[in-house]
Amino acid sequence: MRSNSSPQARGPVRHRVATGATAAFLGLTVALAGGQAAPAAAAESSTLSGIVLGVGANEAQRTVNWYSSADTAQKVQLAPTARLTGGEFPADSAVFDALGAANIAGSGGYNRNATITGLKENTAYSYRVGTEGNWSKAYSFTTQDFEGEYDFLFLGDPQIGSSGDLAQDQAGWEDTLDVATKANPKAEILVSGGDQVESANNESQWTSFLAPDQLRQYPWAATIGNHDVGGKAYEQHFSTPNTDRSGSLYANGNPESNTSGGNYWYIYKDVLFIDLNSNSYATSQGGGGDEAHTKYVTDVINQHGSEAKWKVLVYHHAIYSPASHAKDKDNKVRRVDFPTTFSELGVDLVLQGHDHSYSRSYLIKNGEKADAKEQPGASDVYPGPGGVLYVTANSASGSKYYDITAPDNSGTSGAGNGPDPLNPDSYWYNSVQNQEHVRSYVKVGVRNDKLVVENLRSGTCEAPNSQVSKGDWCKNTTAAQPVGSVVDKVTVHPYNGDGQSLQVDVPEVAPGEFGWTIDGYNGLVDLGTAKEENGDHFTASGKINPILVSDTRRSLSPWSVSADVSAFKDAEKTFAGSYLGWKPYVLDQGAGAQAGSPVASGYDGKGQGLSISRGLGSAPQGHPRGTAKLGADLALKIPDTVQKGGYRATLTVTALSS
Repeated sequence: MRSNSSPQARGPVRHRVATGATAAFLGLTVALAGGQAAPAAAAESSTLSGIVLGVGANEAQRTVNWYSSADTAQKVQLAPTARLTGGEFPADSAVFDALGAANIAGSGGYNRNATITGLKENTAYSYRVGTEGNWSKAYSFTTQDFEGEYDFLFLGDPQIGSSGDLAQDQAGWEDTLDVATKANPKAEILVSGGDQVESANNESQWTSFLAPDQLRQYPWAATIGNHDVGGKAYEQHFSTPNTDRSGSLYANGNPESNTSGGNYWYIYKDVLFIDLNSNSYATSQGGGGDEAHTKYVTDVINQHGSEAKWKVLVYHHAIYSPASHAKDKDNKVRRVDFPTTFSELGVDLVLQGHDHSYSRSYLIKNGEKADAKEQPGASDVYPGPGGVLYVTANSASGSKYYDITAPDNSGTSGAGNGPDPLNPDSYWYNSVQNQEHVRSYVKVGVRNDKLVVENLRSGTCEAPNSQVSKGDWCKNTTAAQPVGSVVDKVTVHPYNGDGQSLQVDVPEVAPGEFGWTIDGYNGLVDLGTAKEENGDHFTASGKINPILVSDTRRSLSPWSVSADVSAFKDAEKTFAGSYLGWKPYVLDQGAGAQAGSPVASGYDGKGQGLSISRGLGSAPQGHPRGTAKLGADLALKIPDTVQKGGYRATLTVTALSS
């Protein structure tokens, strides 16, 4: 299990209390207008396209990106699928405002992106993008447990359009995603090896790449390839979490130029993912080169490595691969610059693309084979300190394959491409090399005590398989190597030091405990725009997100839930939290719940309002076991001397039980 520096970043959290107190934070927002609010304008008609679901900063977040033909304010609307009636979203659906800007001229229109936060685990959600009166169709995704084991899928170089047959490239790509997700319906994220398209700003190719509905159902963790980097369409189509767009992480050193770039990271359950723009590798181009990447990886792991069990790097240019790119000058440079840092930082797995062929390296430490005795194709590997596994994915679309090339006499460590002493037809660094001219994908099983890496066929020699359809060779035998069969499988057992490692899984809340949760999809409570009353004050109202309380203890001990609010702030402007009052009530009876007393706004009689802790609900000793839902109407009254602005405050909810 890991700890997080930001309790809000993880979304709704279950709280268990044996004795003592716990607290959580609920955002409140209110806007003050300079005069009477103008009526909302009718939504302008806009064509919405290119919708894609992306990873967020953690498992409780997702990003959504899309294109809009009109420059209108837009948002994502979200609700649990079970709450939709006849396909209609409930009135209290969560909404997330979109950011964006005009696309480059070649793309047309505008790009939009929004981050969904506060997701609950094990929940099916529906979402749509746009604005009132002009929504897209609804799409859905399902969250799973926010802790524990899971699978993710790694997909190499769709490079849609590279065969010259856009339709067949798209068909192969769609078929791979269909095969992979049907075989692994509970896979939780799709990780890109880069080169989504052949031509960076070709929107026809982007449309074909984004055609599969799986890209709106499973979050896509994008990676910049050399065919994506030469334009802004990559950045227009994908927003990524924790992204560093410093000039040093762009190939030409200029984030404002017509290129894409930047590095990003995120934590999904027990894995810290770090994604690099490997197109920026030489300072002579203007960027920070490989040194900027190694510094970035070092900083991220130093700051966040302790929050995860596993460290996985993703970038496009494979430094250990079996085909023609293995001998590229730039990859030899990276092969010298990267491995020692990755070994020293305890990286477990590196996922790569670019060479359109499959390979699995030996465990590599500081640029050399970690254990000279490791056998080719070993099914289990045991990294000692600094051992790193590098995997290169073959084409997921069939648009292009590269044939395996022969070793040379350039050496068997560092930048060399010499032969493996144990298997002279392979490079010294590769345990497994494979090229059948058949589409495939990589499945990674994240387990408590190991990583399981499998390369699986998603096609055969038959169409859709663009390069083979155009007359190239293919050696797959359908009977022996059908769709879904395993090309390669390895289990990585972590190094646990010289002592003994202990592991324990902590289950869900056991019966006989007191716990509570915030029942809301969005931690923010929007009080809207305050209204002027009697020429001397403003008023606003709303409701807190309900609090679910569960008490199944045999002791039947008393419990209470209370809250207090901070000052409301807008930059340097502020007004007191004492102006907020409430009227608590019990929405669903149970657990002996009794509503707390109403609290008036401090504006009426200069009281303290909710600026001090006030009771929301409680139960006495001897109450029945069960579950209750607590709510409260909020009433805000403030003097009209408060300046115009959009103010926010934090409502701190505290639970006590003995």
